[in-house]
Amino acid sequence: MVQIRSYRATDADELHQIFRAAVLDGAAAHYSDAQRRAWAGAAGPPGPEWEARLNAHVTWVAVDATGPLGFMTMGRDGHLDLAFVRPEAAGTGVADALHDRILRSASDLGLDRLTTDASLRAQRFFTRMGWRLLRRQVVQLHGECLENAAMEKRLA
Repeated sequence: MVQIRSYRATDADELHQIFRAAVLDGAAAHYSDAQRRAWAGAAGPPGPEWEARLNAHVTWVAVDATGPLGFMTMGRDGHLDLAFVRPEAAGTGVADALHDRILRSASDLGLDRLTTDASLRAQRFFTRMGWRLLRRQVVQLHGECLENAAMEKRLA
């Protein structure tokens, strides 16, 4: 049974592993090897900026008996920064549950809209969840150009 709980400092390393696996393995159909390596960053333990990034946001973690399965982060301005699920947990409802919890957090904060920069891999998920495309864009990471999409979700 998947549960959604708030982020704990002890999650940082495992969430970084989820991020890297989702980028390096989960996004393989959408981005080249070089693009995914640039996006994932260096292998090894994350630096202090990773934990600071998680702490700076409202961060929710999906867990089961085996540990974390995925996570989503949202700034207090309603921008979803990180949304990643272990590749083997894709399509199992983990991302849906995290998204539902993010929506409740947004409501608690009195937000009327959410935004994100969705990867090619994530765009179908966000569209299914009622987000709309604002524009396609290209970002540069470590010398590689990656396409993504600025998207928004209006809240009732």
